This record gives sequence, structure tokens and C-alpha cells, in this order.
Amino acid sequence: MSSPDTSRGPAPLAPTGVRALRAAADRALVALALLVLGIYRKVISPLLPPSCRFVPSCSEYAIGAYQRHGFLRGTWLTVRRLARCQPLCSGGHDPVPGRHA
Repeated sequence: MSSPDTSRGPAPLAPTGVRALRAAADRALVALALLVLGIYRKVISPLLPPSCRFVPSCSEYAIGAYQRHGFLRGTWLTVRRLARCQPLCSGGHDPVPGRHA
């Protein structure tokens, strides 16, 4: 009986295995981002004067972006939103875009 050839290293992950791994990593990163946002909202935000020019607030927007779009797109949407939250922008209603926007 011959032993399996292990000289080439571990077998490559099947495409579904890669997708599952990517999805698990995304969920973990989203959970971490939501934890950081929760700490910000409970600890830091109450110490600062209200300054967000948008509805929903930037932290609410970030939470929605991560929950709806996952880590990478949620981060991109959040960074874009934070860049717009400045004195030269009038602000207003700015909801998180839908999944196919």
C-alpha cells in the first residue's frame, strides 16, 4: 500500500472552500468593525459635541454599510462618507446605498 504523495504540499482549496474562507474572514472583520464602532458610540461619542452633518449619523451609516455590504465595500462607503462630513458640505439625508447601487 503506498502512502499519498505529500511532496507538493497541501491540496489546493476548492473554489467553494475559498469562497467559504473569504466569507468567514469577511464576517470576522465586520464583527470587529462593529465592535470598534460600538465602543466609539458608547465611550467616545458622548464626550464630543454633535457634529455630523448627515442623517443618519456617520457612525450609524458605517454600521449599516458594514451590515449591508460586508467589510471591504462597507469600509469604502464609510471612508467616502467621512470625507464628505466636513464644513464645506451641506449634509442632509444620506442613507446607505442598496446592495446593487
